[in-house]
Amino acid sequence: MFRSLRENGPGLLVPAAWTVVAATVLGVISTRALFVAHVVMSVLLVAFVAASWRDMSDGVLRAWKLVILAGTPVTLAGVAGFLAFGDTFGVPPDALLAVSLFGWALLPAAGFAYTRSRVEEGARIYDVGAACCVAGTVGIALAPSATWTAAALAVVGAGQTAGILDATLRY
Repeated sequence: MFRSLRENGPGLLVPAAWTVVAATVLGVISTRALFVAHVVMSVLLVAFVAASWRDMSDGVLRAWKLVILAGTPVTLAGVAGFLAFGDTFGVPPDALLAVSLFGWALLPAAGFAYTRSRVEEGARIYDVGAACCVAGTVGIALAPSATWTAAALAVVGAGQTAGILDATLRY
């Protein structure tokens, strides 16, 4: 059962994470819920990479292990931003939250680009995933309102979800 969770969990967690972020931006759920999600995701990321360390030792899986390893401190930056630890270290909390948001919007683009270069079947979906990450990130940065920010988050989430679902189902 644990192996099944490791193999299929990301396909559920990726869209759930972006849905929580978008719902927070729209005021549908509280920032406290997003904080809890950051803490849970930090624990899950560490547990996932630790449990999958050997399985992710080469090829495409190694690239994704590196994305997760880079993403863990990015997620923890968000946790620190919510706890306002940044003020203690001279970094504004909003900057730490931005690192978390933009980091996770963009990090998977590198994984998608690498994956695309290593697979023959489904390569296009990884192009789309990377493009959605970049386009959505630009949209987030330029969004004039919460509604537009949520739409840009949906672009990021859709691209990342398509890529992770393809990888989960195909490989």
